[in-house]
Amino acid sequence: MAKSKLSENVRQASRQEQFLNVIDRDEATRRFQSSLTLKPLGVENIQLDDLHGRVLAHNIQAKIDVPGFDRSNVDGFAVIAEETAGAQEETPCFLKINNESLLPGQRPNATVTPGTATPISTGGMVPRGANAIVMIEETDLCEQDGVETVTISRSVAPGNMITYAGTDIAQGETVLWGGTKLTSREIGLLASLGQTDAPVFKSPRVAIISTGDEVVAPGETLPVGSIYDSNAAILSAAVKECGGTPVFVGRVQDEADQLQKMINTALEQDVVLLSGGTSKGAGDISYRIVQQFNDPGIVAHGVALKPGKPICMAVTQGKPVVILPGFPTSAIFTFHEFVAPVIRKLAGQPAESRKTVRAKSPIKVNSDRGRTEYLLVRLFESDGKRHAYPMGKGSGSVTTFSLADGFLTIPQHSEIISAGTEVEVTLLDEELQTSDLVVIGSHCVGLDLLLGKLRLQDLKPSIMHVGSEAGLSAVQRGECHLAGVHLLHPETNIYNVPFLTEELSLIKGYRRMQSFVCRSDDERFSGLDGKSAIQVALNASDCSMVNRNPGSGTRILTDQLLQQLNESDRPPHGYAMQVKSHNAVAAAIRQQRADWGIAIDSVANDYGLQSFPLREEHFDFIIRKENLQQPQIVAFQEMLQQPEVQAELEQIGFQVVPQEAGFLVNK
Repeated sequence: MAKSKLSENVRQASRQEQFLNVIDRDEATRRFQSSLTLKPLGVENIQLDDLHGRVLAHNIQAKIDVPGFDRSNVDGFAVIAEETAGAQEETPCFLKINNESLLPGQRPNATVTPGTATPISTGGMVPRGANAIVMIEETDLCEQDGVETVTISRSVAPGNMITYAGTDIAQGETVLWGGTKLTSREIGLLASLGQTDAPVFKSPRVAIISTGDEVVAPGETLPVGSIYDSNAAILSAAVKECGGTPVFVGRVQDEADQLQKMINTALEQDVVLLSGGTSKGAGDISYRIVQQFNDPGIVAHGVALKPGKPICMAVTQGKPVVILPGFPTSAIFTFHEFVAPVIRKLAGQPAESRKTVRAKSPIKVNSDRGRTEYLLVRLFESDGKRHAYPMGKGSGSVTTFSLADGFLTIPQHSEIISAGTEVEVTLLDEELQTSDLVVIGSHCVGLDLLLGKLRLQDLKPSIMHVGSEAGLSAVQRGECHLAGVHLLHPETNIYNVPFLTEELSLIKGYRRMQSFVCRSDDERFSGLDGKSAIQVALNASDCSMVNRNPGSGTRILTDQLLQQLNESDRPPHGYAMQVKSHNAVAAAIRQQRADWGIAIDSVANDYGLQSFPLREEHFDFIIRKENLQQPQIVAFQEMLQQPEVQAELEQIGFQVVPQEAGFLVNK
C-alpha cells in the first residue's frame, strides 16, 4: 500500500502542472479587487477600552461643554479683576478672604463681592462674582483688624487664568470625523465627553489555515524534516495591523477531505487565508479545492513576482479566498501586496502609506527579468552615507523579514543594479531605526555576546553577516564602523594583520579553535588528529562534507587544507554545499545531510558533535583610523579589556589573551 502511494506521488510529481497564465502584479490586483465589493462591512458600537486602532464610522458631536464650568488654571485667589487695578509691590491691594476654599469637584457657596477673594485650587470651579484668578505666587497673607486678608502685589485683567465653559469644546461641536483612526488621543477626547463607546466600522474576521504535512505547532516536538508553523503567527499579527480580527481555524495536513471541511468552516468568516499548497505540485492540494469555486472562483494563480509567484487568489460567496505561498517571506510579501489593501477597505481603514528613503547599493544585484522583485535589505549609515545591503536568504527564510529595514522594488524589466547605484528603499517600519555602531563581516557567537552587552549600555549596534572578505571590503569603502574578520594570509600564515592598509587599524579580539567536526557516533575518525580526519574523509567514498560560503575566513582555511591534503583533482563530495555560518555546518552534520565540515569548537559542542582541532585562529576587528575616537568604538575597546567580559568569552569556548584583547594594531 505504501509502495503504491509512493509510486502515485512520483507519477504526480513527474506530471507537475505549470502555471499556465502568469500575469503581472497590476493585472492581478485589478482582477482580484474588481471581483469584490470593497466597502466597510457594517457598523458596531465598541467600548472605549477596545477602540484603539478602530475607525470611526460617523462624526462625533459633543453633547456637553468642555469644560462644563468656568475653571481656574492655577492655584490662587478668585477675585474681581477691577479691584486689583494699580496693585504693585509698593502699593498692594488688600482683600478679605472668604470663608471657603474651592477644590476641584466642589461647588462654590459664597459669592465674591467687592473687597473679598476666595482661595481656589487648579481645576476648581470659579465662584459667582469673580472674573479673574490671581496666582498664589503674587499674593501674601496678613491680618487686618483681626480679619484674615490676602495682599495682592500685581494687577490682573478680567479672564486672567480662567478657562470659561465651552472654551475647549462647545456643545454640538463636531469633535471627531468619520473615517478617523482612533489612537490614545481620540479615545481620551471621547472619555472627556463622557462617552463609554463609539460607532466604528466592523473589523473583518479573517480565517487563517496552515497547511502541509511538515507543519508543526510551536511548542510541540519537532520531527526531522518538519518546521514550526510561523506563518499563522505572522499572518495573525499582520491581520491585526490592517484592522482585521484573525481567527485561527487550524493546521491541516495535505489531505483533501480534511482541508475541504476546514475551508467550509473558514468561509463562515469574512476573509479566508491559507498558507501553503498553492504551487501546482504533487503534494499541493489547496488550489485544487479552491479551483472548485465558480462564483467567480480563481481570478489569478501565478503572478510575476519574486518572491510570491505561486499566489492563488479566488472569490466565492463574495468573500476573498487567498492561498499564500508557504515560505514565510513569500507569504508576508504577497499578503501586504494583495490581501492587506482588501482587509483595510473592508475595515474602513485608510490606505497604507509607507515611507521611503534613498540609499546606495554597495554591491551588484542581479534580478530575474520578467518578474517584479522585492529584495529585502538592511540599511547602514556611516560617514553620513546610507547603504542598502541585500539580505539574500531566499523566500524560505524566517529571519530575513524580522531583520530587514526595508525592501527594494526591482521592476520586471530590470536585470541588474550596479554597485554604487542610488536606490529607493521602502521602509518596513514607520521610522528608520538608525544604528550608532555598524558591524559587517564574519559571524561569531562571541561577537553576538559583545554586541548584546553594548545594547545594555544604551548603544544601538547592528550587524550583518557577509563573511570576512566582504566585511574587509565594506570597512575599506567606509560602509561600516567595524568588520569582524578571521582572514588567514596565505603567504605569511598570519591572521588579519597582513590585510591592513595605511588607513586601517585593527582591534585585537579573541581566539577560537577551528576544528574538523563530525557526529559523535562516527567511529571512522576515532583517535585521529584534525588533518588525519580530513584525509580519512577524503578517501571515503560515502563521506560527504558541508562547506562554508566563499569569502568567509573558514572557507579560506578549508581551501588551504584541501589544497594540502586532497590528492584527487576533484573536490570532495559535498564541496558545493555551501552554508553561511558555523551553526549551519553543525546542523547539517547533526541532521545527517553531511558527515563532516570545519567549524569552531564552541558551536560543535552546542550541537553535540565531536571535534578534532585544526588551527587556532584570531577573530579581530578592522576599523578605519578616522573612526577610532568615536565614543561607541572606545566603548567597544574598553569592554573587550574588561576581565569579566573576557571570562564570559572563555566560558563559551573562546581563548582570550588579556594583554591583547581590545588593543590596537597599526594605530
